[in-house]
Amino acid sequence: MLDKIKNILRLTIPFIRTKLFWKHFGLVILFYLVVVFGTILYLDFATNHGQKIRVPNFVGMSGEAAKNKIEELDLTYQILDSIYDPSLPEGTVIEQLVEPTSASWVYVKSGRIIGLRLSKRTQLVEMPSLFHKQIQFAQSILEQRGLRFIIQYKPTAEANGSVLDQRYKGRRIKEGERLPIGAVVTLIVGQNDEGEPIPLPNLIGLTMAEAGYIFDTLGVSSYSFICPDCLNSQDSSSARIFSQSPEYIEGTTVFKSTQFILSMQKGGDGQNP
Repeated sequence: MLDKIKNILRLTIPFIRTKLFWKHFGLVILFYLVVVFGTILYLDFATNHGQKIRVPNFVGMSGEAAKNKIEELDLTYQILDSIYDPSLPEGTVIEQLVEPTSASWVYVKSGRIIGLRLSKRTQLVEMPSLFHKQIQFAQSILEQRGLRFIIQYKPTAEANGSVLDQRYKGRRIKEGERLPIGAVVTLIVGQNDEGEPIPLPNLIGLTMAEAGYIFDTLGVSSYSFICPDCLNSQDSSSARIFSQSPEYIEGTTVFKSTQFILSMQKGGDGQNP
């Protein structure tokens, strides 16, 4: 084994001493240095090494102003989603990703994406199918979804008191269509017993008990009270009517079978809030 090593060294050492060996050895070292320093320079350029951009706080700004500011900083924005918040103007920035530098001490490089979440004042809900449902059930469903309603009666030989059609802004609306919360849906309700006409009462400013007494006197049995801020029976008994459907017009008559919808306000005085 020792003899083999001696033979290898005897052949190798003379070659190492030649100019050819050192020439190629120098070329290898030069190539290695070029590759290493070239890679470092490329990475510095590609990653903007040493560049530091301070991220402002965009929360509370309008979406348009935030976009312009982001572009001025040579950054990129992305609208992540919109969140329902009726207390803010439409399109206000309510959250940002990345966090502002003042809070996170994080700086970014040009081209970094800043995610924005904006406010919206309209929340959509799906319209249910109320066809052939009794009016009391239909009213309950709409109230649960935050939708308002008006009722129009249509003479019919059948389906007394059930919904014949549902409309929004004059057009029929199908099940699953999305409406903004607070939208007014018109329910066309069948009626085959109109009863005798009676003077349309003015119920604005009355309590539930006072309105009920008038209805009993007139022979009206189809009416409902709505008081969103009434939390208990005491609130309901002291609440006062600020809106009625059908709307009161002096000298107008309606049929006894007319459905009255009365909107009330806790502790109110009958004035429209």
